Amino acid sequence: MIRAIFTDLGGVILTNGWDHIGRQNAVDHFGIDRGEFFQRHEMVFGAYEEGQMSLDEYLSFAVFYCAREFSKAEFTSYIKQQSQPLPGMFELMCRAKKESGLPVFALSNEGREIAQYRIDTFGLRDMADAFIVSGFVGMRKPAMGIYRLTLNVAQVAPDEALYLDDRQSLIEAGSLAGLVTLWHQDIDTTTEALKRHGLLN
Repeated sequence: MIRAIFTDLGGVILTNGWDHIGRQNAVDHFGIDRGEFFQRHEMVFGAYEEGQMSLDEYLSFAVFYCAREFSKAEFTSYIKQQSQPLPGMFELMCRAKKESGLPVFALSNEGREIAQYRIDTFGLRDMADAFIVSGFVGMRKPAMGIYRLTLNVAQVAPDEALYLDDRQSLIEAGSLAGLVTLWHQDIDTTTEALKRHGLLN
């Protein structure tokens, strides 16, 4: 019996907050040296996503290590603009929460400031009961610890949690943690899967 729903945010409920597409677009938009930026990004982004660096510190190293014709505020605003809701998914998860009566836990890899912006801007507290986000808890999927932490917060056994993610590799990690998994590919197949699990009428 499913007693809790775990869902990723980027790629399921919203677009990704700061993924490779957004970074490539930023390089073109701001005229940044691609090779230098991506090398510096890779060196520190893991630390940022795990809450070991602030967004300001990440940007200082990855982008603003030299004089720029644009400000850090402009670049931060551009990052935030990458976040958009995926059609119908927020409403679907709110519906599953209401009809099933189950708690929903966001389980996501995101830096603190980006995650907080997305939670506030898109009203995600109306959907999720708690946010197990890498920037808040200091570890990232696919580390088993973040799945175990979410189970502990939810107070359910692994086979009582349904976990949605759009990345197959992270679904595989969820399976290793013992979760019941649902690989999200589009809203129609996810809707049908939620119905099969008895979470939608």
